[in-house]
Amino acid sequence: MSDIQAAKVPAEATPLRRQPVQQRSAKRVEQMLDASAALIDELGYDALTTTLIAKRAGVAVGSLYQFFPDKRAVVQALTARNLDRFVGAVNERLKQLGPEHWWDVVDSILDIYLEMHRTVPGFSKVHFGDIIDRQLLDETRDNNAVIVDSLTDLVSTQVDRPVEDLRFAIGIANEVADALLKLAFRKEPSGDEKIVAEAKYVVKGYLAARFGEQS
Repeated sequence: MSDIQAAKVPAEATPLRRQPVQQRSAKRVEQMLDASAALIDELGYDALTTTLIAKRAGVAVGSLYQFFPDKRAVVQALTARNLDRFVGAVNERLKQLGPEHWWDVVDSILDIYLEMHRTVPGFSKVHFGDIIDRQLLDETRDNNAVIVDSLTDLVSTQVDRPVEDLRFAIGIANEVADALLKLAFRKEPSGDEKIVAEAKYVVKGYLAARFGEQS
């Protein structure tokens, strides 16, 4: 399977005023994203400000504005980075499983999401952006559609089915899993394990009905 280096997020979806071309600038941008993630965990998105982000990152506010027009753009970039990490982790898991075991990726996708929710700073508060804007990642598609398109690209290399059929089924599965995981997190901050197990059961049952059991 070919490597997927980044999720299908248009460059304009993260409106950097300028791209960091030097290593030092790139490191500074990463510091800003890390700072915003930590502050979101502590204060929430509404209380976040560019001044707070700059202070936590150890940079001047003017330096932040060289790259980002406002706090939304910072969190937009943070969310795109999280999506890249999520898709990259799923891609690595698929390569480890091999085409004969692709079915197990259903468990892996949910486990990777849960692990990010539990360990990645800021992720539990904004997820993939819906709390801020349903089209945070791409102004032409909602956030779930961006996720579905990225997962479809990965799974289509392992499953001999028309891509549009896969995209539709993965879209339905994603919406079902999203609703059940939100319920799991309402019941328990780290995710109610019984509901998580049920989410896996429901999603795999749906996909099995659509595409048949896989070895």
